[in-house]
Amino acid sequence: MLKAFHRFYQVANDAYWKTPQDIIKTYDNSDLVTCKKQGTSRIVFSIGRNKYRLIVGYYFGTNQTILYVKFVGTQKQYDLIDTCKVDMFKSN
Repeated sequence: MLKAFHRFYQVANDAYWKTPQDIIKTYDNSDLVTCKKQGTSRIVFSIGRNKYRLIVGYYFGTNQTILYVKFVGTQKQYDLIDTCKVDMFKSN
């Protein structure tokens, strides 16, 4: 498991993205999800041969892209959450 996430991190750390579509092109195992109620979008990644899911929000700065991790879990855990509402690291 850690190896799959480490590989994801290495690719993301070396990437230069300007749009969500650039991220999707880098990771062919990802999907862009539009959250109409929230007025945002998130990207869902399949990690470790579809065993895990990673959901991120994003911000495109002038010289960098910041990915905000909203969820990390198994496929089974992912099936139980709302992709647009989940924010497992948000402090109350």
